[in-house]
Amino acid sequence: MVTVFISVLVISSIGGVLALLLVLSEKFIANYGICTVDINAEKQIEVQGGQSLLSCLVEEDIFIPSACGGRGTCGYCKLKVIEGGGLLLPTETPFLSDQEQKDDIRLSCQVKVRNDIFIEIEKELLSVRQYECICSGIEDLTHDIKLFKFGLAGSEEIDFIAGQYVQLLTPVYFKGGEEVYRAYSVASDPLNKGAIELIIRLVPNGICTTYCFEHLSIGDTILMNGPYGEFHLSDTESPMVFIAGGSGMAPIRCILSHMLNTGSKRKAVYYFGANKVSELFMIDEIKQFENDLDDFRFVPVVALPDPAEHWTGLTGLVTEAVESDLENAADYEAYLCGSPGMIEASGKVLAKLGVPEGKIYFDSFA
Repeated sequence: MVTVFISVLVISSIGGVLALLLVLSEKFIANYGICTVDINAEKQIEVQGGQSLLSCLVEEDIFIPSACGGRGTCGYCKLKVIEGGGLLLPTETPFLSDQEQKDDIRLSCQVKVRNDIFIEIEKELLSVRQYECICSGIEDLTHDIKLFKFGLAGSEEIDFIAGQYVQLLTPVYFKGGEEVYRAYSVASDPLNKGAIELIIRLVPNGICTTYCFEHLSIGDTILMNGPYGEFHLSDTESPMVFIAGGSGMAPIRCILSHMLNTGSKRKAVYYFGANKVSELFMIDEIKQFENDLDDFRFVPVVALPDPAEHWTGLTGLVTEAVESDLENAADYEAYLCGSPGMIEASGKVLAKLGVPEGKIYFDSFA
């Protein structure tokens, strides 16, 4: 038994050493020289070989969405690699449909530039810009959620569609750290083009959220790029149901402001879930939309209210509230914002109520 254990240990150690040698050789020994990246057969850039395609593009101020900061866990940084990208990696396949793989779609964070490479990027992404922003306010919303307000430097303005997101660049703030991008939905009024507001929930040991909560101060300058995303209101007159929890409030707040700005008369109901009464926030502000919009109803739901909190609203899971409260659900379009678990559960309830799959839109905060 001891012999078997020692053998396994030796084999594992050898495998670990070989993997380390491969990483070191890639970083310090391999020299791919200067490579050309051809973009849409219209623009060529020269980059130092050996980097990820995503990193090379960022260095040229070409920003591809990457909610995980290029770690290969979000699947957002897709683009078409026509030639020169090498073999499709196992780290990419979980994020690519069979059709996308046939169409040469790749995750740019996983593609190494080792030679000249030919790619296609959606034209909308080529218009994405980076903005210098100054933190103008920080407000506590709950014990682990804050509202961060940023003003764009100088006379800069950003045009975005309600529901879209930006990427915030976290600077190095600890020894051995690195700059990373993280994606956050815009929570502010789209008419205010000189400012951006973000609702951010603290993620334990999260690089970006820890920076925002513990290091970012009013007056500090940071960089953001965007806007990104396809999550926005459809161009119909169908009634709408919004379902969100926690920081999922951000895009819904933005969308409600847009509805007010445009004089929308669409019927809408918003179910906002929290575990405790103390985790509800912006209640008065969202309730004001009930007065300002033609046909809007706000339904906060608390899963486990403390008797001392004297909660008189709906209790239980937000999905239970939707199932029992929403009438004629099949006529609605649904907009879901929150954790993957909440979105999956909401999708099942909506399908049970007869909402067509093609009318369920979501923004998953993984």
